[in-house]
Amino acid sequence: MTQEQSEDLVKRILFQVAPELEGEDVDPDEPFREQFEIDSMDFLNLVIGLNKETGIEIPEEDYPKLETLSGCVAYLNQRKGQT
Repeated sequence: MTQEQSEDLVKRILFQVAPELEGEDVDPDEPFREQFEIDSMDFLNLVIGLNKETGIEIPEEDYPKLETLSGCVAYLNQRKGQT
């Protein structure tokens, strides 16, 4: 999965979880919660969506790594390399 494909995947899932954000610019380094004021349930749904789309198991202790777009992309690409 390329960097661009990973970014598109994360954005698509984010916009499914919070459709009111669709069309918004996503700062790759600003935490989603600060950038969009998403709540913990939306964040959990983002993690679940990433798991369903990629098949990558994401343990709770790794959730902090997924707080930004760039963090999600790096995490997914690293974990894809391990499988």
